[in-house]
Order: sequence, then C-alpha cells, then structure tokens
Amino acid sequence: MSVLVAIAITTGILSALWGWVSVTLGLLTWAGFLGCTSYFASPQDGVKGLATSMITNMSGVFWAMVIIQLSTIAGIEVVGYVITGVVATLMCVQAKQSWLGYIPGTFVGCCATFAASGDWMAVVPALLVGGLFGFLMKSTGLWLHQKVNQSRAELETAESK
Repeated sequence: MSVLVAIAITTGILSALWGWVSVTLGLLTWAGFLGCTSYFASPQDGVKGLATSMITNMSGVFWAMVIIQLSTIAGIEVVGYVITGVVATLMCVQAKQSWLGYIPGTFVGCCATFAASGDWMAVVPALLVGGLFGFLMKSTGLWLHQKVNQSRAELETAESK
C-alpha cells in the first residue's frame, strides 16, 4: 500500500469522525477542515508542523479582528481597505519570526475569521481541533502504511524460506 492510499484511508475515516465530533460539540465543521488543511499544507511535519500551523492560524484570527475592529472604528469604507492592506503586510512581515513563518497558516486563520463574520470564539476551537485531526490523519496514515508494508515484507520472507 502506498503512503498516499494509507493517508487517504485514515483521512476518510477521521473526516467522518470530525464531522460527527464537530456537530456534537457545536464547532464550525468547515473551520475545522481549514485547520486540518493548514496542517497538511504546512512545510513541516509532526508536532512541530502542528504547532506552527496552529500558532499561525491563531495569529491570523488576531489579525482579522484587528482589521474588523479598526475598520469599524474608521467607519469609512476606503479606510477599511487601507487597513486591510497594512495588516496584510504585517501578516507577511511577522514571518521574519521562524515560529510565525508559515504565511498561508496566518491567512487561513484570518480568512476563517472573516468567513465567520468575526466570531473568533467559534473559529478558534474549530481551527485548533481541526488541526489536531489533520495531524492524526497524517500520522495514522503513515502508521498504517508502515504496518501494512511490514506485514507484507514478513509474509514474503516467510514464503521464501
């Protein structure tokens, strides 16, 4: 079994489980899938990739709220666009810090917050739990791949004796 097929199997199973968990806990299902996707797209694997994805997602939520609050205070539409441009610049500049270096993760958190009309209290837990599900999807897929191929190798060795 290839790594891709193994990860596909565990992703399918855990996606169904996430759907149930999110509805049961009242979490935004779609935002959780964004957290999951953010982990999968992260340039780093494992716990470090999960942490980077989660931290940058949360920074994006923060930046979205900055844009929303400042734009509301300004009250003039064009000023809101300028604020958005300045904050988007800062979202990229923060990547100078290695732990904030995953720029797409920041934009995922920001966009999720905009999509939820600024309801950051609904977005944050969904992104975090979704990121954890993404980590579990990939790590269990890698585990499945290893176990299947290990069993196959043991069978082939036993047959050749």
